[in-house]
Amino acid sequence: MERWEYSTIKIKLKGFSGGILETEDFDYELNKLGEQGWELVSCFSTNGANGYGREAIAVFKRKK
Repeated sequence: MERWEYSTIKIKLKGFSGGILETEDFDYELNKLGEQGWELVSCFSTNGANGYGREAIAVFKRKK
């Protein structure tokens, strides 16, 4: 039976009301985890005021 472990990161979105993702920072975090064997399985943003996102959340998995 395969076993998995999971990791979650949060990246704050920029802008007055949020909603702007700094892709260089986000890519850096994704690549750092990818080098450690983590695979991205989901990515979504949290809701803030007026429908703008506040955080980008990325969920990763890798075999134990």
